[in-house]
Order: sequence, then C-alpha cells, then structure tokens
Amino acid sequence: MTTGGRSTEGLLRGLAPQVLGAVVRRYGNFADAEDAVQDALLAAATTWPTDGEPDDPRAWLIRVASRRMTDRFRSEAARRRREDVAAAEPVGPPEPAPGADDTMILMFMCCHPSLTAASAIPLTLRAVGGLTTWELAAAFLVPEATMAQRISRAKAKVKASGAAFALPSPDEVTERLRSVLHVLYLLFNEGYATSSGPDLSRKDLSGEAIRITRGVRAALPTDPEVAGLLALMLLTDARRPARTRADGELVPLADQDRTLWDQTLIAEGVALITGALRQGHVGEYQVQAAIAAVHDQAGRYADTDWSEILSLYNLLEAMTGSPMVTLNRAVAAAMALGPNAGLALLGGLDERIGDHHRLHSVRAHLLEQAGDIAGAIAGFEAAAARTANQREQHYLTTRAAHLASGPPDG
Repeated sequence: MTTGGRSTEGLLRGLAPQVLGAVVRRYGNFADAEDAVQDALLAAATTWPTDGEPDDPRAWLIRVASRRMTDRFRSEAARRRREDVAAAEPVGPPEPAPGADDTMILMFMCCHPSLTAASAIPLTLRAVGGLTTWELAAAFLVPEATMAQRISRAKAKVKASGAAFALPSPDEVTERLRSVLHVLYLLFNEGYATSSGPDLSRKDLSGEAIRITRGVRAALPTDPEVAGLLALMLLTDARRPARTRADGELVPLADQDRTLWDQTLIAEGVALITGALRQGHVGEYQVQAAIAAVHDQAGRYADTDWSEILSLYNLLEAMTGSPMVTLNRAVAAAMALGPNAGLALLGGLDERIGDHHRLHSVRAHLLEQAGDIAGAIAGFEAAAARTANQREQHYLTTRAAHLASGPPDG
C-alpha cells in the first residue's frame, strides 16, 4: 500500500521516533506516550490508504497521539489532579529543543541502566525502529508472547525511573553506550536483511541506523567501537546495489556484479576501520568491519582472502561466544579449508540456534559443496520453510529445485 508514491508502512516507520520524541518531550511519560503513538500509527495505517495522506503526516500523528494522551489524563484527572494538562489541547506539533536529536535521546532513554540488555534492546528497536513485536520475537528467537511481556515490563521500569527526556550525562552515556550500539547494529541488520515480508531489505531502517550512528560518532569521535560499527554498516551497505536483481530477487555474494558496489562508501568504511584499529582497543564491531573490508576489497569473489576472514572469525568468536558467529565461521572454514571443515563446526549449533533457517541454509550450501546433493536439497527446503522473507524463501526454493533437476543433458 502506498500513499503519495511512498509506502505507508515505510513512512510510518520513519516518522515513529520523531512523533514519539515530540510526545514524550511534551508530556514527559514514555510508557503512556509510546502506547499513544502506537494508537496513532495504527489509525494512520488504517485511514491513510483510503482517505489519503495528510499534508503534514508528522503533525497529524502528533495531534492524534496527543489526543490519546489527553484522553488518558482526563480519565485519571480526579485521582491525579491533572485537569489542567487534560484540558490543554495541543494547537500544533511541539517543537524539539534547539539542536536536539529526539531519536538519540529516545535511544539513551530506552537503554536506561534499570533495564537489562534483553529488555532495553527490543524496547529501543520498537520505539526507534518501529519493529513489531513479532519481528522482535523472530530476531531474538523467543515466542511473541515472551517478547510482548518483556517490552511491557521494560516500559514500566522506564516510567518508574522518572527519567527526564534529555541526553544523559557523559558518564551515563558511557554506561549505556554498549546497549545503544547493539540496538543500532540490530536495526541495521533488520533493514539490510529483513526477517519477514515481500522485500529482501528495508532501506528506511538501515538508512536510519546509519544516520543515527553517524550522530553517535559525531558525539563520540574518539570511540573506536562507534567508528567500527559505522564502518561495518557502510562497508555492508556498499554492496546493496548488487544484492538484488531488477525484479528484486536475491543475488548471493559469489554472483554479485562488484562494479555496482558503492566505492565511496567502501573508501569511507575502510578509512574508519583502519583508524579505529590503530587505537589498539579492538572490539567486536571493529572485527566485523575488518571482515567486511576484506570482502569489499576483493576485486573478484575468487580473490577473497578466506584465510584472513577465518582468522578474524576465530577472534570474533572468542570475543562473543555467539552461535551466529560460529555459523559464519563455518562458512569461512569451508571456503578456506574445504566443506568438511565447515560442516564439522555446525555439529553443536542445533541446540544453540534451534530450528533457525540460516543454520539449515548454511548446512545445505556446505553439503552441496561436499557433493551430498540429497542432503543439500533437504537443507534448502527446510530453510525455505522456516524463513518469513519471501525473497529469501524463493531463492532457497529455487536452489533446491535446481539441484533436484540434476545436471543438464549433454
């Protein structure tokens, strides 16, 4: 569904953090404001496709959300003595403080120290990235009901903290920075490789992640992990033009036309990661950016230095212990040492990752390389059945069908 040549969903996702920031700034209650903004977004998604997009979508959303807040205050007026707030109907959208970036303030507010990372990160992705509860549950490999409860508890804690809508002190920024960077990392990933829907990616989400990370980089220019994360995003996003065909279908890395890669982004990303690594305080985002740089600097897929990539994944796995890193290390091991080396690393991942489509997909690719065609077909079919992204599903189904058809005659 589109309005004015734009996707209604994409427009609302982009406006969500701006509207939430404006409403929280005016009313000072994050939990209630977040609920009110969700109501406004739902109203827009329901009415705009048929009634048309308003002249000022942001102001429309703020006005509707403010009315929801007014209704809440009115219902509690007798007990809380807030008749004066309830009676004050906003005339227009509240203006942010001069020079303030409401999105960044929202991020640091959601990453409040009273919250665990498991609560702060999905709350921020919902408030800033506009991800649904289902999308968050899929990203964190938990049931949707569990994620809904986690977000609800996180909102209650932020409300109870009485946190002001303002950037925290420098000490508090440092304390919350790790969670903020992880949120931006996940937001970019959801934009670059969308977990569900008809499109392979969402440029609005990855673009917003890059924009905010540039803001964090400007605020903390000497932090090597901030630079590393920005470099990782730029080096990855540089491949976007070659990642899909004209019809939107996925093009794997091995088959991409590298002349389409954005060399300006690659140069900026390489400069960022080079400078960050020289500082001598290596973190996980810097290592991931270094891996991306090795890929981007190879003129052809065959020229990729897989031994270097494998060494970097060994380091990254030691840093994080992440099963997804192990999965990627298995791919690098297969490329550097042969498919059986990669398959050996997949053995212990079933219990750690569960029935995730990426595990089935990687195993299928490695089985194909090892000559186990029947196993590869079963793996591709299993992966296709477990992904909610339609483009990825089509690619996996096509791979299985291609293998099942056997080599061409003659």
